Amino acid sequence: MPSNPIELTVIVYAPASRDNDGRALAIIHGLERALPGLHLRWTSSEKEDLIPLSSRDEWVVAHGLNGSLPFLCNDDDNNLVTISGWENPNGLTSESSPHFEVHADFRMEAFSHIDAANALESIGDGAQAFWGHATPVKAAVEIAEQTAPTLAGPPPLRGLPDLKLPGDISSPEIPHRLGWLNYWSAASARVLGFPDPSRDAELLSRARHTATNDWVVRLTDEPLDLDKPDHLDALLRAYERFQKIGGR
Repeated sequence: MPSNPIELTVIVYAPASRDNDGRALAIIHGLERALPGLHLRWTSSEKEDLIPLSSRDEWVVAHGLNGSLPFLCNDDDNNLVTISGWENPNGLTSESSPHFEVHADFRMEAFSHIDAANALESIGDGAQAFWGHATPVKAAVEIAEQTAPTLAGPPPLRGLPDLKLPGDISSPEIPHRLGWLNYWSAASARVLGFPDPSRDAELLSRARHTATNDWVVRLTDEPLDLDKPDHLDALLRAYERFQKIGGR
């Protein structure tokens, strides 16, 4: 295994669930199709021991309180894939209702960039998400630090723009931040003015329309690494292009 494995974090934000609305199973089945050889048939105990699930789908329905997605993983320490989802009581905007968010993590060594895009698409489409992203953890931490810096604190690193807190954002369709792979619902794309053929030719060369009329947009060919000047420049150009992201 490489000495510095790239861990990808996938997060999507969606409307709150209505009991067992079928989205949990749609997400799980979609992710298993997206990542070759994946079987999410284990959960963990409070002591973090793996527990096999002989009737996984039935277990998910029984344990999916308020439409949540209970923790699942595969049984492969060298290629661990995890996923879970829950209702967040906070809104994505100042006056919006609670939302449903899904988090998944896996290492890129075992999967291609196409697999990663397929994973984000399957989770986003299955959750009926507003928006989401898949980003290497190292870059994701720096991007998250853009949000609402205090007057006493340092500005965001690397010249990245200040982003507002969710309470200062006007619509749940407006993404709070960018990532390496970006999932934008059809509604989010309309709010952002994407695609504009005259302005988005480069992004469109790395984007694809999903079966549900949403978009997956990749900023860089390789996983986003802000220590690489061309990757940082791509992120800055995207923020310049989409001024509404982060409520600016």
